[in-house]
Amino acid sequence: MNIAVKGSQERTIELDGILTSVGLSFTRLESTKNIHSNKFDLIFDLNFDDDASSLSDYALLDDSSLLILSSVKIQLESVLPKAMWSFAIGINALPSFLKRNALEYCSLLGGISNEKLDSLPWKTLYKVDSRVGMISPRVVCMIINEAYFTLQEGTANRGDIDLGMKLGTAYPHGPFEWAEMIGIKHVFEVLNALYLDTHDDRYKICSLLKTEYLNSQAK
Repeated sequence: MNIAVKGSQERTIELDGILTSVGLSFTRLESTKNIHSNKFDLIFDLNFDDDASSLSDYALLDDSSLLILSSVKIQLESVLPKAMWSFAIGINALPSFLKRNALEYCSLLGGISNEKLDSLPWKTLYKVDSRVGMISPRVVCMIINEAYFTLQEGTANRGDIDLGMKLGTAYPHGPFEWAEMIGIKHVFEVLNALYLDTHDDRYKICSLLKTEYLNSQAK
C-alpha cells in the first residue's frame, strides 16, 4: 500500500508507530505539490485543521485515493469543496489520540467505501458526526477546562485532581496529565473553536487555562 503523510514530527512519529505495527510504511511529505500524480492509496494530513494550505493540491485528487484529514478544530463541510466529499474523511489526530486501538472519524455524504476504510490500521473505527470537536476531543477538553476551574478556585491542587479523577471515575489519565499529553495549545484551540461554533457557555475557557496557553505561546 502506497501511503503519504504530511504533519508535524510529533504526530508523524505517533502515526509511524501505528503503521509499523501492522507492517506498513509511508512517504513523509514536505510538499503536496503534484501529489495527484503519485497515486497514493492513503494520504494523511495530520495538521490540516491547523494549516489547510494544501487544500488546492488535494482538490486535484480523485477517489482512487483516500484523503485523511485532522478535523477536530474545523467542520469539514466548511472547508472542503463538495467535489472532495467522496474521497476525504476527517479524523481525531490530536497528539496522543492516534496511539489508541480505535480511530474516531467522520465522512461526508457517506461516500467512502468499506474497502478503503478497512485498509486503515486501527482495530476499531468509530464513525461520528462531522462537527467541531468531534466526540472524544470535545469531552476530554471540557474535562480539562473544568479541572482548571477547580484549580483556580483553590479547591485542590493538580496532583490531587488527577488522582481523584483516576480513582473516582476510572479515567485512564487525570485532566492535567491529559492536558500535557495533548498540549495546552490544542486544548485551548479546541475549546475556542467549540465556543465560536456553538456560543455555548459550557465551552467558555477558564482564565487560568487561557493564561497558561498565552504563556506557552509567548516568545
